[in-house]
Amino acid sequence: MAQPATEPAQAAQGPGTAPPVHPVDEKLPLARLVPAALQHIAAMYAGVVTPPLIIGQAVGLDAAGMTRLIAASLLIAGLATVLQTIGVANFAGNRLPFVNAASSAGIAPMLAIAETSAPGRQLPAIYGAVMVAGVFCLAVGPFFGRLLRFFPPLVTGVVITLIGVTLMPVPVTWAQGGDAGAADFGAMKYLALAAFTLAVILVLQRFGRGFLRQVALLLGLFIGTLAAIPFGMADFSALREAPVAALPSPFAFGAPEFQPAAILSLCIVMLVLMTESSAGMLALGEICDRRSDGRTITRGLRTDGIATLLGPVFGGFPTSAFAQNVGVVSLTRVRSRYVVAVAGGTLLVLGAFPVLGAVVSLVPMPVLGGAGIVLFGSIAVSGIRTLSEAGLDDSSNIILVAVALGAGIIPLAAPTFYAQFPAWAQTVLGSGISAGALAAVLLNLFFHHLGTRSRPAVALKSS
Repeated sequence: MAQPATEPAQAAQGPGTAPPVHPVDEKLPLARLVPAALQHIAAMYAGVVTPPLIIGQAVGLDAAGMTRLIAASLLIAGLATVLQTIGVANFAGNRLPFVNAASSAGIAPMLAIAETSAPGRQLPAIYGAVMVAGVFCLAVGPFFGRLLRFFPPLVTGVVITLIGVTLMPVPVTWAQGGDAGAADFGAMKYLALAAFTLAVILVLQRFGRGFLRQVALLLGLFIGTLAAIPFGMADFSALREAPVAALPSPFAFGAPEFQPAAILSLCIVMLVLMTESSAGMLALGEICDRRSDGRTITRGLRTDGIATLLGPVFGGFPTSAFAQNVGVVSLTRVRSRYVVAVAGGTLLVLGAFPVLGAVVSLVPMPVLGGAGIVLFGSIAVSGIRTLSEAGLDDSSNIILVAVALGAGIIPLAAPTFYAQFPAWAQTVLGSGISAGALAAVLLNLFFHHLGTRSRPAVALKSS
């Protein structure tokens, strides 16, 4: 039905007229490109440096070692993001405005590996397991693309909603100061700064027009940071102490070691990350009006696998999608993949010159918290919008969504719920996104694929 509608439009363009460019492939002018890319950097920077900060502190790295670890994470994130957005033929890259970086989902199992490894051998054990997990992703990734038919809007809507809901504790923690162990965690000054940042973004969204509304998030972060300076809540020490240049060297933390238990735990984590990455690609496909097919997801997961495999060479960690940047695309409606490619190139520069990266880190945690509430909330709204197309007038679909959402919210409502389960089950079910996704897929199979009494063509018409 789409072809007849397309032909008149093409004919109306007249001979010699170039076909319209899809928003994903649009090359924006520099005046719009740079601020839009900076929004992505501001939204993701704290998340990119979180894994190296936590792991580095746990294994006892000094300041120089921490600098190398952070620089490596930024470099790998930049390389993976550029590869993802630009692509290499039909081999890698989903060619969507998709950000890849070290995922926080792998922090807990990597800390467990560090605790069971001898002093000085923690990072080699972690990196050996991460490299094997990258190979595992490359081997299993193509099957995820072929299983796309099991992820109709009914399932993806649940997963996208859970991405937003399960990430909400992150900006809430940021809004309280970021450090839960600090004596002033949750102080009114932090909450007031987060609320002020949120108010600025809301006012810009309400009264701004055109491009001003598109950069509301960036302006909110900038104005919030300026407001924090007179009250001493902007820390400039990172800017003073950061070296000008610090390129990571291969295997600076030792040659990788391959321990079976560590490898098993990281491969399980990789399955979770692949699920989240696939969900992110499906979400972006909906937001960008270019739905992700099996080949798109396969190329995207192959990029995850390449970055995860090569990352440990320089000091990187398991790489996956960054859901907060899906929120940026949803909120601003700037869908050009070249914006995110520029953001990836900027990450490369920030990794090579830590002093530049320290400028981005000046944004106080409460300011990020105020903006993050908008970001992650918009992801949940995207999921709800997808669910609205999934046939919720069918009672079986209502039950499916209800149970899957409940399974995804359990880890949030009761973090110790799975404490008595085996370690591998805790890794899978302890993530609300993966638990909800697993429940949604299984229930979709039960209601719409087993037997012949269901009406999948109606219930899953949006797939």
